[in-house]
Amino acid sequence: MTDSGTPKALGHIRVLDLSRVLAGPWCSQNLADLGADVIKIERPGSGDDTRAWGPPYAKDAAGNDTSEAAYYLSANRGKRSVTVDIASTEGQALVRELARHSDVVLENFKVGHLKRYGLDYASLKAVKPDLVYCSITGFGQDGPYAHRAGYDFLIQGMGGLMSVTGERDELPGGGPQKAGVALTDLMTGMYATIAVLAALTHRDRTGEGQYIDMALLDTQVAMLANVGSNYLNSGKPPKRWGNAHANIVPYQTFACSDGHIIVASGNDGQYQKFVEAGGRPELARDPRFATNPLRVQNRDVLVPLLAEMVATRRRDEWIAMLEEVGVPCGPINDVGEVFANEQVRARKMAVELPHPSAGKVTLVRSPMKMSATPATSAKAPPLLGEHTDEVLRDVLGKNGDEIAALRGKGVV
Repeated sequence: MTDSGTPKALGHIRVLDLSRVLAGPWCSQNLADLGADVIKIERPGSGDDTRAWGPPYAKDAAGNDTSEAAYYLSANRGKRSVTVDIASTEGQALVRELARHSDVVLENFKVGHLKRYGLDYASLKAVKPDLVYCSITGFGQDGPYAHRAGYDFLIQGMGGLMSVTGERDELPGGGPQKAGVALTDLMTGMYATIAVLAALTHRDRTGEGQYIDMALLDTQVAMLANVGSNYLNSGKPPKRWGNAHANIVPYQTFACSDGHIIVASGNDGQYQKFVEAGGRPELARDPRFATNPLRVQNRDVLVPLLAEMVATRRRDEWIAMLEEVGVPCGPINDVGEVFANEQVRARKMAVELPHPSAGKVTLVRSPMKMSATPATSAKAPPLLGEHTDEVLRDVLGKNGDEIAALRGKGVV
């Protein structure tokens, strides 16, 4: 149950999260939003690498920076932080004991790294036979690249995303481009969330746990979707089209007199309405542009004419005109405009939460809106080790003297 008494979809699940940075924490944050008790294990003294990935940092009531980097805040809400030195024998024993009281273990260490600590799947399965154990790595647990470290930027390149992202090579600014957010990390976290939930459903039906092997490269290849399918069924690698579309014209961005808009004309009727609204009806009658295949064939002639037409009016004027006649269009918002947008505000996608050092922090709300078991973002990302005593006491039954002894040895 939530604090308000609303049922939690995963209120019966405990997740032991040994991951850090983004892909793993994104998965565990999803699970926390759905009500799971997520215990985040961090290194004493430093914690998750992203705690230091600033500026910007959350600010306190006086406007001064706290130690909480905005990057860290983006992926760790709803969790409890426990500091444990897993390189120590006693720290390893604590993690094994916590695993025994957990349903899921999530980790993103290099292949084989946790085996030396007795924290690999085989070791933890011995203490918790129905455990769901999810490993996230760059390249998976087998294959010639398994030993390599994987980073989102590298995988975007290796996995083909950058080959279809960016302006056309023959145009100014052409060349490969990474996405503006770490899409491969985020999608790996999303796929990992799905896999964990599926494994828990299987466990609940059969009593059997299992091992989940998630790889950034696998995810990026899967994310190619229709682009990957196009290649596999044609043998022709696709190329970059920038903000245009390989198969539809006009379906791209245009510069207005004061900004940019997207025009997504999906059929001949919408194209005709577009040019008529812009005062260029002759472009609808021109036989070179009468159908979409002809417009694709003659895009290099047509697009400069459309660009000239669009540049004569302001962005909001174009959007109002095109919405009135049913031509799909929209602005290209910066992030400030995104959070000021009336629809984003109506959907309450920004949420303000109390925070022990900043007073309050504003975060992005989970997009999962469920009627019976709503996702919650009720707890701010934890301070480093904020819940160490609480978890050791309430989950493992340690008393004050035992906890003090562990802290005195630097284990927690």
